[in-house]
Amino acid sequence: MIKEAIFEDLPQILELYLHLHETAVPEESENLRCAWQKIMSDDNHHLVVCEVDGKIVSSCVCVIIPNLTRGVRPYAFVENVVTHADYRGKGYATGCLNYARELAQKENCYKMMLLTSSKSPETLAFYQNAGYNSTDKTAFIQWL
Repeated sequence: MIKEAIFEDLPQILELYLHLHETAVPEESENLRCAWQKIMSDDNHHLVVCEVDGKIVSSCVCVIIPNLTRGVRPYAFVENVVTHADYRGKGYATGCLNYARELAQKENCYKMMLLTSSKSPETLAFYQNAGYNSTDKTAFIQWL
């Protein structure tokens, strides 16, 4: 089942992020609670999850960003696409990305963007099969 995360999903999402790039689940803290509360209360921040037998096995974030160009149409940014290693290749991340696309279309976004640090041909092919391309724009990152 694909849906938007609810407040109680935080522990499972943090565990899932160990299959993304995290090396440990963050300790319970005021900072963590505040960040989660901001995410949950932001109507433009969508944390999409896929549950299998009550377990969150895949997820992505879709943020809708208001915009003053392109006919004052917003755009969407997709981040933190992840699937638990034991559940990969079953279409769960594709389902999450499709849900994110539906959110973006409902909000009349004119584009969706996604960045990946992966150089894996399989991962890049996955994003291309999901409708993304790496030819229209050039991405630059400045780490802070």
